[in-house]
Amino acid sequence: MELRIDATDLPGRDCGPGPAFPGATGIHVGVQRRGRPEELLGLQPGDAPSASWTLRCTAVRGPRGVDLRGPHLQGGPYARFVHLSWGTVDACGGFTMFRRAKLMLDAVAPETVEAAVASGLLVARLGLTDGRGHPLCAAVRPPAVTWSAG
Repeated sequence: MELRIDATDLPGRDCGPGPAFPGATGIHVGVQRRGRPEELLGLQPGDAPSASWTLRCTAVRGPRGVDLRGPHLQGGPYARFVHLSWGTVDACGGFTMFRRAKLMLDAVAPETVEAAVASGLLVARLGLTDGRGHPLCAAVRPPAVTWSAG
């Protein structure tokens, strides 16, 4: 099956400093591969009008329900998440991560997971700017993200 992340409201390529954020220029975001933090899927500029990533995953039924697995899903069984890695891109194209957002899959309602398994698509919709105008970070659960079956 597929997990698609549809993001809007990106913070821009430049963000000034704030509490727990030193500020940054050349901001980009991508999906981090499990075990390979330097390997990013679909790096997008922070000033894009929107961003979308499609991840291949496998639904495995177990004693506690459906567990999603895949190369871009982090964490252990029934505690999976997707890392959206924020970083700066220099003139040579080098990426330096400065923060991450964790899209928590354990926050998806079981009935939504079941419908997604049946349809073959789970969709996350979220904005990527926090309340201070900086790149969204930390654990992301509803209502900051809306989950649905495709």
